[in-house]
Amino acid sequence: MDLGVTLLTGIALCLLVQFVCFLFADADLTLLWATLFGSKPETKLKGLVVWVTGASSGIGEELAYQLAGCGSRLILSARRVDQLDRVKLHCLERSNLKDKDILVLPLDLLERASHEAKMKTAIQHFGNIDILVNNGGRSQRSLCLETSVDVYQALMELNFLGTVSLTKQGFFNSLRTELTEYPRILISTVCPGPVQSQIVQNAFTEEVGKAIPTAGDQQHKMVTSRCVRLILVGIANGTKEMWIAQQPFLLFYYVWQYAPTWAWFITDVLGRKRVQNFKAGLDADSAYFTKPKPKSS
Repeated sequence: MDLGVTLLTGIALCLLVQFVCFLFADADLTLLWATLFGSKPETKLKGLVVWVTGASSGIGEELAYQLAGCGSRLILSARRVDQLDRVKLHCLERSNLKDKDILVLPLDLLERASHEAKMKTAIQHFGNIDILVNNGGRSQRSLCLETSVDVYQALMELNFLGTVSLTKQGFFNSLRTELTEYPRILISTVCPGPVQSQIVQNAFTEEVGKAIPTAGDQQHKMVTSRCVRLILVGIANGTKEMWIAQQPFLLFYYVWQYAPTWAWFITDVLGRKRVQNFKAGLDADSAYFTKPKPKSS
């Protein structure tokens, strides 16, 4: 066989394997490579002090459990002290950590004046903070025309200003530039797709203080433990940005990045279905998996 033909066949075979792997991927290729050949969280994160906000449920709670399993010392923050105590107890049961290795530090991201004192309390207890995971925050589930401006203000106060206040500074890409003289400080951005957690139940609706009527089916979403494992792998390997999502959401990430014109077309088509499902009382993300049921007359 001609050498050129052999080479082309090899390339085609390699591309085919990559395509098949991508069909079953649940994270960007850099992160998946790190899961196979990179450093393990159990090695890199052992003994480090990790501060997790939003640690009382969902991704934050699972982060606490897996970090404890890695031997990380923990600072657990959220508003609900009773739930933080519950998470701490489970962390101790699942690991070799001692009581002094886990600090329950109640925190409200909206009370920015208290953040510096909270930080000093954490440093006084452990001496330093190696990793801060800004996991606390809420999402929003309501249509724009039906949503009060107060909701958007609350979202910015909590998700943006709360994060910036605690991180100080906390502007991600611009912060990376500011810290080029400190290469040991890693700013890592996690971009998760739909994950099984309580973020839907706790979401803002069209009015501040109004609860969401139903969380909808969560079974089509990525399990929390897998999402957290990928996050920890990314941290252990110094990944600056992580795309974590099952298909077809992961494909959308790549389309938006490399073919935005196609992404707009797909968004326009699927957007109609998302709105229909939302009005039918379904989780908007389930638009890719289910049909809205017709309302009875």
